[in-house]
Amino acid sequence: MIISDRNRSTSVIFILFGFSDYPEFHILLFLLFLAIYVITVMGNLGMIAIIIMNPKLHTPMYFFLKHLSIVDFCYSTAVTPKLLENLVPEDKTMSIPTCIMQFFFIANCALTDTVMLGVMAYDRFVAICNPLLYMAVMSQKRWSLFIAAGYSWGILLSLLFTYSLLVLSFCRPKIIDNFVCEYSGILSASCSDKYFSQLILRIVANFNMLSTLMIIFTSYIFISVTVMKMNSAGARHMPFSTCDSHLTAVGIFYGTILFLYCIPNSKSSCFTIKVGSVFYTVVIPMLNPLIHSLKNKDVKETLRKLMDKKMMSH
Repeated sequence: MIISDRNRSTSVIFILFGFSDYPEFHILLFLLFLAIYVITVMGNLGMIAIIIMNPKLHTPMYFFLKHLSIVDFCYSTAVTPKLLENLVPEDKTMSIPTCIMQFFFIANCALTDTVMLGVMAYDRFVAICNPLLYMAVMSQKRWSLFIAAGYSWGILLSLLFTYSLLVLSFCRPKIIDNFVCEYSGILSASCSDKYFSQLILRIVANFNMLSTLMIIFTSYIFISVTVMKMNSAGARHMPFSTCDSHLTAVGIFYGTILFLYCIPNSKSSCFTIKVGSVFYTVVIPMLNPLIHSLKNKDVKETLRKLMDKKMMSH
């Protein structure tokens, strides 16, 4: 019985409805998302290259930023090419194994992103609150352990989410009213009992969000207390200036997640959910390198030097 259910599920396809309600905007949306993807790829790969090439940026903060760019590049690549294909009228279908595989990569990148943001907050906490112990606490070995833990955490939880979907069965072609194979869409397409999968989603997703937010909030509470104890306004401005890009990235990332969680599950909110999903999966990976390059003096200086060298070579 289990074998027959699995065989039946693998022959079922999903139809990603995407933006089919707005066929007149498909060309415009295709060009917009293509431009965003190009900027995302160039921005994140450029950030990685700048950090690797400049020895001045071989510090824990930029080490974590480099890996955040790697994750954002993978994140965008897991979503945007299929989104562009979905805007072509001929084919909006996806097999269940392919859909679940896409979800695995999306979940892996999103979960790893949360850990990276938490680790970067801890790094700022140590640098500002314990500057004399910074190099001892944030040793190169510890950098590697933090990054390995972040990737391992993302893989472990995404495998758990994926397993909770693989135990489901799917009886017939199903429409997913989104442009991407996200968890709730796959779950709603199942014709079997969803209690276990929904329980996994609630427990794991809430634990991951609360734990990473706790690390970020706690770090910035201690940072704020330390900075407020400083005598001069100039001394207080310096630590905050090193945190503003990270705080902006955290605010956009978690703000979008909380916005999507707070949307009521109704037909009237489908368009809002799609727009929020676009921002969460497509726009944020583009914004992160822009935020850190525009707000970071060292990155801007490296970019300027590279541009000067290029102009001199011509």
